[in-house]
Amino acid sequence: MELLAQVLLVHHHGRPDLFKEKGAKYTLDELKDLIADEENPIFVCTDDEGKVLCHCFCRNVEAPERPSTYAYKSLYIDDLCVDEKARGQHIGGDMYEYVKQYAKEKGYYNITLHAWECNPAAVGFYKHLGLDVQSYTMEEIL
Repeated sequence: MELLAQVLLVHHHGRPDLFKEKGAKYTLDELKDLIADEENPIFVCTDDEGKVLCHCFCRNVEAPERPSTYAYKSLYIDDLCVDEKARGQHIGGDMYEYVKQYAKEKGYYNITLHAWECNPAAVGFYKHLGLDVQSYTMEEIL
C-alpha cells in the first residue's frame, strides 16, 4: 500500500485535476483479490527483511482476431513502482527484465504499459529499457 501511495503522489503532483493527494489505486480487499488472481501475475522484490522494494502488477490481455488485426496475447504492466528510498539501484530495470523473461517464456507477443506525460522520469525510464511509443492518448480539457 505504501508503494501505491507513492505512485499516486507522483501522479497527483503532475495532474492534481485527476489524481487525489492521498489514497491508493486499490483498496485492501481489491489488493487481496489481485494477489489471489493467478491469471494476472504480481511480481515483487524485497530486501533481506522482507520489505517490498518494488512491485509490478501485470494483466493478461488477449486481443481476438478482428477483420483488420491479428489475434495476440499481451502482458500489460498496470503498475510498476520502486520505493523512493530504493531508487537508483537498478531494481526497476531488473524487475522489468524479470517480467520480460516471464512474458517470453509464457508466449506473450509484447509488453505494454501506460506512462503519463506529466511523469517524464517514468517515460525516460521506460525508453531507456527499450520500450517504444505504441500509441498516444490525447485530451482537451473542457
